[in-house]
Amino acid sequence: MQDVRNPVDGTRIAYQVVGTGTPLLMVHGTALSHSIWRGFGYAKALQAQYRLILVDMRGHGRSDKPHDSDSYAMDLVVADLLEILDTESPFEPAHVLGYSFGGRAVLSLAIEHSDRVRSLTVGGGSSRPMTGAFDALFFPGCVDALERAGMDGFLEGWGIRRGRPVDPQTAAAFRRNDALALAAYMRRSDVEPGIDDAVLRAMTTPTSMFVGSKDRERRPDTEYAASLIPDCSLTVIEGTDHASAVAASEAVLASLIPFLNQN
Repeated sequence: MQDVRNPVDGTRIAYQVVGTGTPLLMVHGTALSHSIWRGFGYAKALQAQYRLILVDMRGHGRSDKPHDSDSYAMDLVVADLLEILDTESPFEPAHVLGYSFGGRAVLSLAIEHSDRVRSLTVGGGSSRPMTGAFDALFFPGCVDALERAGMDGFLEGWGIRRGRPVDPQTAAAFRRNDALALAAYMRRSDVEPGIDDAVLRAMTTPTSMFVGSKDRERRPDTEYAASLIPDCSLTVIEGTDHASAVAASEAVLASLIPFLNQN
């Protein structure tokens, strides 16, 4: 693992580089880490053609895990990603891909620093205000559950809401998190404003989006954002919800690889 420090607040951000070719920055979702891209088969499928920059977001994986909610402001998250690109791809725009929280982060990156982004792929993402997003996405009171009962309590509540237990691979990834850091990140996300529709309509970065057909909360948000961004393509991953869409790598890669190749 390598790391950089955010130039604004000094938070250390860990990442790993694998493969050769055009840079592709890959950003995971809530409570996961860079290891999902290996575990779900993305790295194996892409590393022969792309130089994969696999990030552990602040509060996740091997990156620093502050317990202060203000440490998770989106401008700081974007600065984390920009510092990595400045280090690993200073002279060449990179493809960027993000899922869920990572999707919101790379969307913000592409808007604020479009010259650094060759193409944008957003999975299960949203441009809307984040108020109540985690209660809707996981279960009501999920942040309180993290603070009170830790990760096991959170996973139990999420499984009840889903009607079935969280799959073992995702559950194991969640359990590797610092529950208080994750709660701080969620509380900050709850007050993040949305991205104005006019900003999305003005985007020029080639953009692709994907979302699970059973993702009750994020499918409408993803479809809405895709309808506003010029020439944005949208792939619906059949039979998957928010937790399982990113794991359906074969279906995601079927649309992702042609999109990357043409950009």
